[in-house]
Amino acid sequence: MKFTEKRIRRTRCLIISLIVICITPLCERGRLLSGASSNEDYFAGKHLVCAIDLGDDMLGAHGLETGFSYELLNRFAQENNCNITVVNAGKKTVNYVDSLRSGSLDILVMHYDDTIASTDLNLSYKVNGCSAWAVGGNDLNALRHINGWLMHFCTTEEYSALKSQYFHAFNPIRRAEKGIITRTVSPYDDLFRKYASQLGWDWRMLAAVVYQESKFSINSVSHRGAQGLMQVMPHTAEYYKVDNLLDPEKNLIAGTSHLKRLQKLYNKTDISPEEMVKFTLAAYNAGEGRIMDCRNFAASMNVDKNRWDEIVKIIPLMREDDILTNEAVKLGKFQGHETIAYIENIMFIYDAICKICPEA
Repeated sequence: MKFTEKRIRRTRCLIISLIVICITPLCERGRLLSGASSNEDYFAGKHLVCAIDLGDDMLGAHGLETGFSYELLNRFAQENNCNITVVNAGKKTVNYVDSLRSGSLDILVMHYDDTIASTDLNLSYKVNGCSAWAVGGNDLNALRHINGWLMHFCTTEEYSALKSQYFHAFNPIRRAEKGIITRTVSPYDDLFRKYASQLGWDWRMLAAVVYQESKFSINSVSHRGAQGLMQVMPHTAEYYKVDNLLDPEKNLIAGTSHLKRLQKLYNKTDISPEEMVKFTLAAYNAGEGRIMDCRNFAASMNVDKNRWDEIVKIIPLMREDDILTNEAVKLGKFQGHETIAYIENIMFIYDAICKICPEA
């Protein structure tokens, strides 16, 4: 009898021990995922490679979500004393989920839905109700600290301000039609003021250019490969020593540096400041050689080459075969439809921006 009781007690102890052994990892995982942290310097000194895969904001339904996520990742890096490189996952040739699983990518920002939630990816809490940060491998410590930071930051006034900065309807034409008056045109107004001043431009004109190019979407990529806010070509960025066209300020540095160089072509002519802006933008769109052809051809036709509206009138002649024998034209035929529409659109957008934001 005593032997049986001892055996029962031992069996009970064994069962309890097994239960503890099984439950402890689950509890620990829950603690990790909840954001509890015992080491605030987990990411300190590390370099993280991150990708944002949220689609093109020009067509998205969540506002400027990529710009918001880009800024959020940078805040995370600042507060966690680490460095990050953020790439845009717009390149369809790269599978960033595979990169995450292989360890070549540390964080992938992606839309959160039932399909993603059912995968083997380690996902953070939802950010703004529509996206999540996925962490590679089985690094639950990384996920714990990310969740901890997100849980805290998303309760701050700084987060609320950041969210309101990016999740708005920024269409200046529709806002002008509704009679909206505001001091804010985009999340990047301060950058527009900074770099427009280097051109001697009204910052609202630069805002109009950026809206025409990308609708303020930092992750826009054209079929030609132009990228970012000002749709800068990679070879142009390389010329101006800019290494990350996803970064809004670096993109503006490359774009406005190119505008500044083009503008110098017209500084010493009799072109008025208003016309100089139009010719600079035309060269930005079509290339300086094409616009030089237009001006030289206009001069050969005794047309005022210093007025863009006069250039527009003679461009149809540059579509004809006869232009190939004209000595004033070096680059052959020029259709010009896109460039004419480009200037018209920017001027229309600029007028709308001036209406909604009358104080420069």
